[in-house]
Amino acid sequence: MLIIGIAGGSGSGKTTVVNKIVDALPKDAVAVIPQDAYYYDNGHLPQEEKVKINFDHPNSIEWDLLVSHLDSLKKGGNVSMPIYNYVTCARAKETISVEPKKVIIVEGILILNNDELRDRLSIKLFVSTENDDRLIRIIRRDIIERGRSYNDVLEHYETFVKPMHQQFIEPSKRHADVIIPEGGKNQVAIDMVVSQIKMNLHM
Repeated sequence: MLIIGIAGGSGSGKTTVVNKIVDALPKDAVAVIPQDAYYYDNGHLPQEEKVKINFDHPNSIEWDLLVSHLDSLKKGGNVSMPIYNYVTCARAKETISVEPKKVIIVEGILILNNDELRDRLSIKLFVSTENDDRLIRIIRRDIIERGRSYNDVLEHYETFVKPMHQQFIEPSKRHADVIIPEGGKNQVAIDMVVSQIKMNLHM
């Protein structure tokens, strides 16, 4: 089993990179584990407290559960991955059953920040995209998918996203084996990563 970590700032294009890698590999060879599924359940908090949640800080993630799930998959067991809702800040009662695959992709802004998780990664990638481009994507995503107003998005970016990116995410780039500039637009880098995966797994 090959465990691949794909990190990068919010709005950097990680999901596009993940999708392109999945599409380039044999069908049913890959399982994707998003870091976002492992945010702590804060559904019990009042709304005024929910808006203060810092999703870009490492302490917002239940790392122990994520790491234990990876260990279980590596041993051949299925895991029940949480489903997290950004609007309610809660985990759903339902879970997603994930089966072991030849390739496990763990994707998220902070995954290269956690020592235990990083030790389990066979290949570590960091998607690097200009801050202006990331902000534009964040504005579009948060308005459409997370129900925030334009002003709320900018305030959240200035309060949480930008300082946390500078403090935790950008420095984690030094742990990457490969840095992919411009995310999903960089087909050459993606093709090189896919070739390495196939070589390691003799696909």
